Order: sequence, then C-alpha cells, then structure tokens
Amino acid sequence: MIFHNKLIKWYLQNKRDLPWRKTADPYQIWLSEIMLQQTRVVQGMPYFFAFTRDFPTVFELANASEEQVLKLWQGLGYYSRARNLHNTAKYIAEDLNGIFPQTYKELLRLKGVGEYTAAAIASFSYNEAVPVVDGNVFRVLSRYFDIESDIAQPATKKEFAELAYELMPKDDPATFNQAIMEFGALQCVPKNPDCSVCVFNDSCLALQKKKVDMLPVKSKKTKVTNRYFNYLVLEDALGNSLLQKRTAKGIWHNLYEFPLLETTEIANFDFVSHEIKNNIFPHYTIISVEEYSGATVIHKLSHQHLHIQFWKIKITDVIENGISYEALKTFPVPIAIHNFIEML
Repeated sequence: MIFHNKLIKWYLQNKRDLPWRKTADPYQIWLSEIMLQQTRVVQGMPYFFAFTRDFPTVFELANASEEQVLKLWQGLGYYSRARNLHNTAKYIAEDLNGIFPQTYKELLRLKGVGEYTAAAIASFSYNEAVPVVDGNVFRVLSRYFDIESDIAQPATKKEFAELAYELMPKDDPATFNQAIMEFGALQCVPKNPDCSVCVFNDSCLALQKKKVDMLPVKSKKTKVTNRYFNYLVLEDALGNSLLQKRTAKGIWHNLYEFPLLETTEIANFDFVSHEIKNNIFPHYTIISVEEYSGATVIHKLSHQHLHIQFWKIKITDVIENGISYEALKTFPVPIAIHNFIEML
C-alpha cells in the first residue's frame, strides 16, 4: 500500500479530537498554530478556548490592548509569540479588512509566521499543496527512509520538505499534513516508540536496521545560561506594593515584575539588604528585609535557567501609585511571579 494511503488510514482511525481540526477558518488555525509552537497540545488547548472565547474574530483580537493579550497568554511562555500575534491581528484587521492572505508565499509575510505555520494555514484553510515540516515530520521521515541528514542544518529542512511534497497526495494535502504530524505525536514518538504495533513496521528502514533510537540526527545542543533573579517585594504603610514593566528586549518583554536585582550567583541576605538600603531604595525608610522562605524557584526556559528568590521589604512610606494585593493579580506577569502572588 502506498505510503500516504496507509498513513491517512491510520490517522482517520487514531486522530485526536482537536477543535482546530473542525474548521477551515484561517483565524482559528493561525491561533492554534502559533500557540502550539514549542507547546504541547494538552497545555495549549485551554489557551485556544480562552482566546476564541474572548476574541472570537481577528477584529476583537486587534482591538484588545497588549496587556489584555499578554494576561490571557500568561503561563504559555515565549511571550514574543503573543506580541507578534497581536501585531499581526492589527495588520490583518486594519490593512487587510480582516481577510487572511490565501497563499503560502503571502502568509510568510505576516509577522511571527514562519515556513511551518504558513504551510499549516495554507494547507488546512486553503488546501494548498505545501508540506509542513516540524519535529514530528523530521522524526517520521528520517526513520522510515533512514535519513541521517542533520536536522539542525538549514539545508536538511529543504530536503525533508521536498520528500514530504513527493509523498503528499496533491488533492488532499491538509489530511496528509495532519496525518504525518499526528503519527509523529502519537505513534512515532521520540523515545521508546512501540514499533510492534506500527502500521509501517514491515517497511520502516530504521526498524529494519535497528536505528530507531538514533534518528533523527541533530548535532547542536542548546547552551543553557544560569541567571540569578532577586525580586524585591515592597510592602508600604498601606499594604501596597510595586510592579514595573520589563521594557528591555529579551525574555518577558512588556510583562510586569517586582523590582529586580540580578546577581551573578545566588545572593545572601547581607548583600541583598545592603543593595536595597544603599543603592536601590535609599529614598525609603526601611523597617525590615527578609527572604520569603519556600518561595525560591528554578524557572527553566529553553536557553536559560532562572534562579529566583523573593525578598519582602517593609517600609514606613506610602508608595506613589502603589498596587494593592488584589490589583497585583490583574497584571500580566511571568508565571513564576503569578505563582508567587497566588501564594501570598
């Protein structure tokens, strides 16, 4: 049986019931694809429902404030995706009258839309015969055809895209693309796939050559940087605190946080207390400084491990524009700070 027939037959019998598979609406497909970049389906699903509830069309998303979008995105990570999503929604609503581009090449011009996302929208919404190539596709094809090309190299993506295009039935690219991604997500998984029940176990070259756990080949390892964040949680005479916006480029851009003291290693009480009293808040009369015991966390991002400590600073003053505890909950903040606020 030809590859795509067997694959699609498996898909129709085993596919998950996902809401974005029940529509050809490019807005909903675009939302789902942006959310699922570097995010598991089970984690992304509640966010998809929340966004389609609060922003049922691209116009509502475009008219929302950035803070509304970031707050709804809170906890999903990679916040540049949310900012790009918002900017692109404005462009589509205002410049394109709410009508999405209808070809792969035109979709690629949208901010935050790369080759994979453009291919997904083009095939799922407009049935354009363009292959999607993600980690699942790399894994399925590299194993089935025993391809040892390094998937960390840009040229390899082109190689796999050309192969996927050859295999794709040109009259139904959407189902093929969904099928090969689902097969990689459910059957041909990264570690310990159950090849005994695989529909391709009679023709998979990696299985025949006992190379399943060796493919795909990926050379580059992500270098992880350790950073040390000390969040300074002020409490004034009224019980109010202070947040500030992260305006610098980098992680958590435009999210809110407590005043931050970043150090080169885990900081001790004496150092933090000295910095607070002499350099950071010399204009306040400080009653006490103490570390929140039990609040220290290590927050792992793709390229960084953040060692986060929280310090309580009580002052006799009244903070100008101080923020109450209840109001703290309304600001879009990184999930580590959200969790801390919830336990206060």
